[in-house]
Amino acid sequence: MTPPALYGLGVVLPAAVLDWLLGDPRWLPHPVRWMGRAIAAWEAPLRRRFPKTAAGERGAGALLVLLMLLLFGGGSALLLALCERVSPWLAWGVSVWFSYQLLSARDLQVESAAVYRPLRDGDLPLARTMVGRIVGRDTSVLDEAGVTRAAVETVAENTGDGVISPVLFLALGGLPLGMAFKAVSTLDSMVGYRTPKYQYFGTAAAKLDDILNFLPARLTGLLMCLGAALLPGCSGRGAWRIFWRDRKKHASPNSAHGEAACAGALGVRLAGDAVYFGALVRKPTLGDDTRPVEAEDILRATRLMYAAQLLTLALLTAIFLGLQMM
Repeated sequence: MTPPALYGLGVVLPAAVLDWLLGDPRWLPHPVRWMGRAIAAWEAPLRRRFPKTAAGERGAGALLVLLMLLLFGGGSALLLALCERVSPWLAWGVSVWFSYQLLSARDLQVESAAVYRPLRDGDLPLARTMVGRIVGRDTSVLDEAGVTRAAVETVAENTGDGVISPVLFLALGGLPLGMAFKAVSTLDSMVGYRTPKYQYFGTAAAKLDDILNFLPARLTGLLMCLGAALLPGCSGRGAWRIFWRDRKKHASPNSAHGEAACAGALGVRLAGDAVYFGALVRKPTLGDDTRPVEAEDILRATRLMYAAQLLTLALLTAIFLGLQMM
């Protein structure tokens, strides 16, 4: 008996199950934390070796992207090759174990539930603290509705790049491609900002992240619309209407697709102005203010995330089974 292939359903299905069961225990060594440490360690040395010009900083940032792709994408390919020389089953087990750690569905559920519980209990200060763990905005100024919207937006946006995108890349290229994607995603989250410090240094990471998430983000929006049609308490028609209308109302070409579908599914208004590092940032709203946002919307958004993931896995299963029958 031979183990499943190191890509496709043989990896992505057991990886998804492990994510549902285990999540992201903080005591467990995690490749994303390794990526963060590598980025932090390499940034300063690379900056010192390139001219302090726009072109120089872009070059340093591009080299950082290349090094991360080689270390984590190429390194995981080498690891699997070495494991396969020992045993194909070992290679498969290693691939599934690290692939599961690239998925974020259970962690999004856990972190958003940690915001929901204090909101439900009327503990706004604790809710602000908990939502501050998953968003970059200043949470000290948020009221209950603001905290709720922040949590819902985080679940909706990260359904794309934290759940659907890695599932697709793992299915297409196994652990090496999944690791390469996650390295770019981690780079974008650390250096892909339009701030004076990262305006040029983070260009390569931000652009590559946009390219990699272009199709998955749109698929996420479509599948969230379909999921909304299947879930009680959500509106498939509303999700489709707002997705189609508001999916491009964001500075990022990818971020608004999932958020817009989620806003329409729940019948609430998301996004809008927010405070970052003490400065007010004007942002367009997504969705219609059909009703006030409420804490239960966090749980509804989480169910919508899982529905989109299950639909993605079902779609991939149909595609791979169809290819085998050809």
